[in-house]
Amino acid sequence: MFEDRSKKDRTELAELGEFGLIDHLTKDIIPRVPSTIKGIGDDAAVISGGDELVLVTTDQLNEGVHFDLGYTPLKHLGYKSAVVNFSDIYAMNGRPEQLVIGLSVSNRFSVEALSTFYDGLRLACDQYGVDLVGGDTTSSASGMFISITVIGRVTKEDVVYRSGAGENDLLCVSGDLGGAYMGLLLLEREKQVYKANPAMQPDLEGNDYVLERFLKPEARRDIIQRLKEAGIRPTSMIDISDGLASEVLHICRNSNVGAVIYEDKLPVDAETAALCSDFKIHPATAALNGG
Repeated sequence: MFEDRSKKDRTELAELGEFGLIDHLTKDIIPRVPSTIKGIGDDAAVISGGDELVLVTTDQLNEGVHFDLGYTPLKHLGYKSAVVNFSDIYAMNGRPEQLVIGLSVSNRFSVEALSTFYDGLRLACDQYGVDLVGGDTTSSASGMFISITVIGRVTKEDVVYRSGAGENDLLCVSGDLGGAYMGLLLLEREKQVYKANPAMQPDLEGNDYVLERFLKPEARRDIIQRLKEAGIRPTSMIDISDGLASEVLHICRNSNVGAVIYEDKLPVDAETAALCSDFKIHPATAALNGG
């Protein structure tokens, strides 16, 4: 039964935000099983699994909140749904191995449409060497809801947590920033133009890079492999798909350190910077607030 919205002691979700809500709901949860090495609070849970550690991560994507099918091709959505989970495993310095998917869809979707979504999902699994091993499919009253769990592995010596950063560590990113953020803004702008005037064609020319960054992101498996080949084990890592600012804060809080970010050192692609100028947005804003 829903609570009375007129109650004065009611706390709105917006007051806490996503991460504040997670902290509130999980603050008293303590692992009880000895095989649970790391529970809530990192990119993936860490579980004892013999000679290696097992990594488990999950992400949910809901239509109208995390994606808009007005401008997101279903094949791209399937690919992206998998890759964002792979990225969490790589952020633990591990390798993704298995994937399970929970999918809820309304009768608005045809068999052909869902096959296209699965084409993208399978392509991501093929590209990253991950097995799609199961899941659950149900109906929904409206829209599309995706929940993906990925299982990975990492050696005990190689696992990297958010909590390992120390004083004088160098803060590095694996690529340029803000492209996905600007890709989203571009698509949203063109959607509003189309709604106001359906005869207008979307103005997307010259923005292939930011559109790909948003619609078809890639996990940085290559960086993890290069670090291992060079014998480098980072002290701390985190996936930054939510933007640099919030993710650096996670590392700082978990590691009990501070950080200094130099604006002129933020890597921003030329196409991203040009689009920022078009939107009258400072490139640092895009870099700090989106992947």
